[in-house]
Amino acid sequence: MTRAKKKRLQMVLLEIVITLIGIIYIYPVFLMFMNSVKPFKEVVTDVIGLPSRIEWANYTHVMDKMDYWRLFFNNLIITAIGIFGIVLFSSLSAYILDRKKNRYTKLIHTIIITPMLIPFQTIMITLLKVMSVVKLSGSTWGLGIQYWGFGIPMATFIFYNFMKTIPKEIDESAKIDGASTLGTFGRVIFPLLKSVTVTVIVLDVMWIWNDFLLPLLMVNSSPKTKTLVLAAYTFVGQFNTQWHYAMTAMVLAVVPSIIFFVLLQKYIVEGVVAGAVKG
Repeated sequence: MTRAKKKRLQMVLLEIVITLIGIIYIYPVFLMFMNSVKPFKEVVTDVIGLPSRIEWANYTHVMDKMDYWRLFFNNLIITAIGIFGIVLFSSLSAYILDRKKNRYTKLIHTIIITPMLIPFQTIMITLLKVMSVVKLSGSTWGLGIQYWGFGIPMATFIFYNFMKTIPKEIDESAKIDGASTLGTFGRVIFPLLKSVTVTVIVLDVMWIWNDFLLPLLMVNSSPKTKTLVLAAYTFVGQFNTQWHYAMTAMVLAVVPSIIFFVLLQKYIVEGVVAGAVKG
């Protein structure tokens, strides 16, 4: 066997393995979509079978029961506030840490990214108490602000590594033209971070939109402040679970984030490739 044929065979085998892994991950999602259009009886008797008839009424019932558009707006507000703060503060901190290096910045950088190593479950009770005191629990905007603290460490880590690939001569040229530090960042540096910014936005949108535990602690007390994922959980009971409605509610909850990811996934690849090439 020639070297070219051997390499081609290896690529085919690799593609087969990747395809099988992809199917394993996608299959549960396929089951969720399929069972969302089944009657309750078919879901409990044959969860992996195709539906005998499509029950679109599941969607209309669940949307009315959930008050879907109100909760969709809640998700939108929480996600928008969270993303705004994460991108703004993490990109600024990464810029300052990289451009103003001294004996303190390395320590500050370590302090900022260390929370990535702390499991949320270890601080959630304390967090709930603190947020109640500062009046950031029980509201959608308060929940959005809380995501800043959990999202900034990872985003700063990503921005900081990418920032090192941008030549410092660009900053010096901007300063010669009279630009301030913030002016240089906003007008010159931040536009160069487009690919990595979109990467951070997409990853954090997928996380915030589909998060369950933090909203459960902070905004589950009122139907007006719930998120879509929390509302989907209401169809799961201790003694009786409406599985067909639960699957429908989960589809309605996750589809917007899936669409968002599909539309912007090419920018994630561009961000990763750009960082790899420049680094």
